[in-house]
Amino acid sequence: MMQKAPQDLSAQEAPVSGSPLFHLAHKISRKFNDVRLRQVKQWGFVPQTIPYQGYGTTEWVRVLGRVLLTSKPLPGARTDRAKLSRAQNVRGWRSFTSVPLQYVDVEIEIGDTVTHVRADRGGLVDTVIAVHLPPGANTAVLRAEGTEPVEARIQIISAEEKFGIVSDIDDTVMVTALPRPFLALWNTFVLNERARTPTPGMAVLLDRLAKQHPDAPIIYLSTGPWNAAPTLARFLARNMYPTGALLLTDWGLTQDRWFRSGQQHKNTNLDRLATEFPETRWLLIGDSGQHDEEIYSRFASAHPNNVAAIAIRQLSPGEAVLAGAHAAHGNKSNADVPWLYSPDGAGLAEQLQKRGLV
Repeated sequence: MMQKAPQDLSAQEAPVSGSPLFHLAHKISRKFNDVRLRQVKQWGFVPQTIPYQGYGTTEWVRVLGRVLLTSKPLPGARTDRAKLSRAQNVRGWRSFTSVPLQYVDVEIEIGDTVTHVRADRGGLVDTVIAVHLPPGANTAVLRAEGTEPVEARIQIISAEEKFGIVSDIDDTVMVTALPRPFLALWNTFVLNERARTPTPGMAVLLDRLAKQHPDAPIIYLSTGPWNAAPTLARFLARNMYPTGALLLTDWGLTQDRWFRSGQQHKNTNLDRLATEFPETRWLLIGDSGQHDEEIYSRFASAHPNNVAAIAIRQLSPGEAVLAGAHAAHGNKSNADVPWLYSPDGAGLAEQLQKRGLV
């Protein structure tokens, strides 16, 4: 039986731990954010609640969203029309000009249930709400003070659904050549959205999986920042990937670390999915560029009954060198968990078809 996740990530300003230098860094970060807030308010930026797709069961939902100060021209203005005309022609850096509103109250309305939570220091809302909903597509309405209400799509998973899909994004569904420092910055801040390249065959593979398992949860788990969520969502939609919840992270300081750990982010969310859906077997899709094999191997060892297969997109020799890839690693000794390798989605689809998964 599906269980409610033990974590509720509604924001609480946790105490900072670490050295005096680390405390000073947090103080500087807070001061810098205060300066940015004052500046963008002078520029006419307005509060906006950004909804992200969530998921849940018939007894609870995980709701995701973010509250930002954004540049938002008045409807009908010439700048607004110009913005709409280039909506699909956006440089990545524009996603990072918004400023998060920290620790603001956010009202979440789902049917007759109304809940108030606080955004975290990055303006993010990530919370679990007990509510009874039918399986399928549902919506939650999010509103923060001074913002228009927005609807977040919620995918409610039936208790009968025992299959799910978790996919990485960078170099798995989208060729980014991360984590090369220069090209990572180029892809994130400069590259035109339409210049981002889909990985050959991966959209077809995921679409076939979605049609084969129409009620299965689809989770896009990435170490990319929440600032990039609108860009990633547009990329996925434009390239015909099935819709799914984005689980991203934020760059910069945490309460006890100088930099957020991408591996920890993925490990934590995978373990959470195993807790939330204890009877679900996940198809884990990643690439050979960095740590996906290691992360998926650890999850398969800890939760062997929750893994249907692990599908790894092999980088080309050139991609592997530039991405800093190394020899395949991870414990593949668990015979009950098949590991599949191919340089593209078509090859992975062929192997998955032989195993009856697509």
